[in-house]
Amino acid sequence: MTNPLKTLHQAVVRKSLSISSVAELAWGALCRTPALGRGAVRRVLLKQLYFTGMESVGAVGAVAFLVGLIIVTQMTNLVGRNETLTVHVLIWVIVRELGPLLTAVVIIGRSSSAVASELAAMQVNGEIKSLRRMAISPLSYLVMPRMLGMTLSSVALTFYFQAVAIAAGVVTAALRQELSLGSEIAEFFEVIDFADIAASFLKSAVFGVLVAVVSCYHGLRVKTAWTEIPQAASQAVIRSLLAVFVWDGLITVLVF
Repeated sequence: MTNPLKTLHQAVVRKSLSISSVAELAWGALCRTPALGRGAVRRVLLKQLYFTGMESVGAVGAVAFLVGLIIVTQMTNLVGRNETLTVHVLIWVIVRELGPLLTAVVIIGRSSSAVASELAAMQVNGEIKSLRRMAISPLSYLVMPRMLGMTLSSVALTFYFQAVAIAAGVVTAALRQELSLGSEIAEFFEVIDFADIAASFLKSAVFGVLVAVVSCYHGLRVKTAWTEIPQAASQAVIRSLLAVFVWDGLITVLVF
């Protein structure tokens, strides 16, 4: 008969080893940023910026517009005409929470499985072994530019999300609550403070690093079987989502 305490202990040990491996991968990639001086590494970075950042603009903008519209519509139905509360809710909900969080979800849906699948396929095909034989570090050529590209994209897309969502919310409030658009904008800039912007920036940067490193980790840990590739992609998405929500809670509790 299986001992439940022993099973729990083994699960905790495995999870601890996995977390330490991900942290080690992130630190190793961070230490290899000088490799950006090489043209080949910069090209990988630019491709990741285009794939994760530019190609996600449409999806992020659509989600942001709908979020701003829905939040203000529901709030108007609940409390009616209230300019100050409208601005505060937009800051509390979009700037502090939903901006970084939903942007990270879009990035996970678009890029996490793609990065994990790409690296897993390279691992199965022996391409990563070939890089090592040529004295090319996979951390420098594969992991670091992807991590940097996804992090920069996460930060940029988060502020884009917030701008679109807040604009949609302010315009919706002006139309439904018959408020002055100019006074709402002025109220917004009076209410928002540096702590809100700093927390948003911190969350978006942390989420970008987490998604990139977790995706790379699960892509590189496959062995030689093709059946491991979809498993790696699935695990990358699930673990990225879990990591993002855990760190969102931690940062929110610590900052606010």
